[in-house]
Amino acid sequence: MNKRFVKKIKNDIIYYSIVVLISLLRALNRRASILLMRGIGRLAWHLALYERKKSLKHLTGAFGKELSKKEIIQLSKGVFDNIAVCVADAVRLPNLVSQGLDRIVTVENFEYLTDAVAEGNGVLLQTGHFSNWELMGTWLVQKGIPLRVIAKRSYDPRLDAIIVGYRNKAGYSNTARGNALKTMVDGLKNGCVYGMLFDLDTKVKGVFVDFFGKPAHTAVIPAMMAVQHDIPIVPVFIRLNDDYTYTIECQPPLSLQRTDEPYADAQVNTQRCSDVYESMIRRYPRQWIWMHSRWKKQPTRTAA
Repeated sequence: MNKRFVKKIKNDIIYYSIVVLISLLRALNRRASILLMRGIGRLAWHLALYERKKSLKHLTGAFGKELSKKEIIQLSKGVFDNIAVCVADAVRLPNLVSQGLDRIVTVENFEYLTDAVAEGNGVLLQTGHFSNWELMGTWLVQKGIPLRVIAKRSYDPRLDAIIVGYRNKAGYSNTARGNALKTMVDGLKNGCVYGMLFDLDTKVKGVFVDFFGKPAHTAVIPAMMAVQHDIPIVPVFIRLNDDYTYTIECQPPLSLQRTDEPYADAQVNTQRCSDVYESMIRRYPRQWIWMHSRWKKQPTRTAA
């Protein structure tokens, strides 16, 4: 059978399944939608063998010296459960917005972000694929934060249209990764806030920094831009609480190294960004996507 045809059929099945799930979750109340997605999450842990294997491998690499095998398995199940709840709420964002997001969202130390925005020079908001980052973006826009995001296009234009549509309706613009640098620089000059999720191993320009004791290829552009254009990097994360409310945690702007050696500065500052990620993930390990191959790239080793 033609591979292109098979791929099309597979993509169609995924797309229409997602469309049906979106319609179903929006028709349910929040409690029912969370229960449904938690059931799907538990099923996925058993059936999605590849993702489960990767999550167990990565969790063992990060916490194997601290936790037992049984605890690692429970942690992996918790990761799938957390994603399921966040998906339910992300899909139902229009419902949640109409009911008022402040019913389920609180914020800590918001002044770290608002004070940086008030300076008028733009802000790089450091967050990650952690808990419900889409809900966080919506809440921030509602509070007057001029948020924009740079994101990779989805492999399926139809899914990309759904995601971008969500963000546009929420009030923050979405620029596709690739030729977005000029747009980003112009936006920062106009005082915009750019949400940067650079906690994954991607194809962008990067350096290797320590992440959970192993080299991890990490995007270097945010740290370089911050120094070059004198823009603060403000870490902001959202976490899911045990009662299914959310807390947005704003942290102080990062202290960045600025010397006459930009490449050395980029290495040091990217490590500082990575340290923020690691600290947050260590505190709430269930809320990061451990099935991602974060350590896939490794430094080239030369023969002795």
